[in-house]
Amino acid sequence: MMSSGYTTLDNQKVSGSVPAASSPDHVELRFPENNLQTFPPSQTQGKITGTFQPPTDADDSFSKPGPGGDQDDNQSSGWQRYFGVAPYQPYFNVDTSDVLERIRDSLLPYKGTFSERTIHNPDLYGPFWICTTLILVAAALGNFVGYIAHKKHHKHWNYDINQVTWSAGLFYGYVSVIPLAVYFVLKYFSVPSGLVNLWCLYGYSLFVFIPASCLSVIPLEIFRWVVVGAAGFMSATFLAINLRSHIKTASERWFLIVSGIFLLQLGLAVILKLYFFTIVLGKD
Repeated sequence: MMSSGYTTLDNQKVSGSVPAASSPDHVELRFPENNLQTFPPSQTQGKITGTFQPPTDADDSFSKPGPGGDQDDNQSSGWQRYFGVAPYQPYFNVDTSDVLERIRDSLLPYKGTFSERTIHNPDLYGPFWICTTLILVAAALGNFVGYIAHKKHHKHWNYDINQVTWSAGLFYGYVSVIPLAVYFVLKYFSVPSGLVNLWCLYGYSLFVFIPASCLSVIPLEIFRWVVVGAAGFMSATFLAINLRSHIKTASERWFLIVSGIFLLQLGLAVILKLYFFTIVLGKD
């Protein structure tokens, strides 16, 4: 067996593998002074520091803009940003309870609190789906009413696909163009207004026409006129009351503006009744 002693080596720099012992005496290894007693060493390169923290860019590598990020933001801050999704996200940031509450306010036109509640957070989500639903309901039920009337008189009936096209053009066009026209009229009379607020107000004003269209399937002409007329009056009153207090304090011609808005909404109700729920029987 080997003896319990070790052979002492000279103070030399030892690199690579340890040389074999030259004698059975004990062997003592000595390394040069370095920083092996601490990890990581204080004099290291790269992103590892002596306090053993993660790399400095580990937490914000996704939050900091990459090369040219500032330039990209500056370039997209002009008119090009309107072609993206981000500018329109706040107008769709609503939940079901918000939409239902605003629909309820539209069915209670005499409260006149809709504009005050939505002045800082108007949405386009509710108006879009209300208008889309009204388009489909009016076209579908209009064809259904025609089918019932023709079958009652033993007449031949064909589905009118044009009602879908006319319905989309009517309601999408109305809820887009009329608020835009009102916006420019208010600007002309120096009345402060927001275009998105007007789109929101007009969009929710159309909701009452959905139940009115459902009730119009009852085959009584006078009843249809009463239902659609009441819906038109409620919708027009909702618009007029919510805009009156806002326009009255800023323009002396507020009555003419509000009256025009009221009559246009009544005209929409008349068009709805005449085109979708007035039956013209064929000769065959």
